[in-house]
Amino acid sequence: RFAALHEAGCFVMPNAWDVGSARILASLGFEAIATTSSGHAASLGRMDQRVTLEELLAHVRALVDAVDVPVSVDAERCFADDADGVAITVDRIAQTGVAGVSIEDYDPGSGIDPIEVATERVAAAGAVTRANGMVLTARAENHLYGVDDLEDTITRLTAYRQAGADVVYAPWLADIGDIERVVTETASPVNVLARADGPGVSELADIGVRRVSTGGALAFAAYGAMTTAARELLSEGT
Repeated sequence: RFAALHEAGCFVMPNAWDVGSARILASLGFEAIATTSSGHAASLGRMDQRVTLEELLAHVRALVDAVDVPVSVDAERCFADDADGVAITVDRIAQTGVAGVSIEDYDPGSGIDPIEVATERVAAAGAVTRANGMVLTARAENHLYGVDDLEDTITRLTAYRQAGADVVYAPWLADIGDIERVVTETASPVNVLARADGPGVSELADIGVRRVSTGGALAFAAYGAMTTAARELLSEGT
């Protein structure tokens, strides 16, 4: 069902950060939801990339059990230093009953992975997702971490697609022309991160984007609203 959503048109896959947000999003009519590493970490009182694999697996099981729509997992770098470890992680995630998983090419300790290393890791993840009927999304993290090199991003995403990714994703792109180049030159289903300063869903659909996600934006909108209300309560008593 999740794979079929990527065959034509464009759909929005919002990112839930807990069971309550997942149920609300599913009840509103979204056809699939994803987890968010930053939103999940925030729900635990931590910064992004500070959640353990065991905590992620428990979180994912809870979301899968809570909703009837496909769930895709933001698995960061798959909690592994090598390709064999990636395969083990993705297999464990598959056992939770999710419909999809993503893998990043960014290591918090050393930066963007060399393309050869990243491609090998995507291939390892892809072997497991194919065996389990899951959708694999491969992410090029360049623009999220200040590497403004669209040529390298397209080269990476093309390599990841050839290595077995079903969907490609370069978070933080906002220019419609850059996004269109990714769609055209990778010849792949493309996910785009929604941004306040970026194109809307209809514009993205017009250039062939298949999927739009929200990352941690909804979680931090919710936390921001709570903070504003709490400050008023504390300062004004209303």
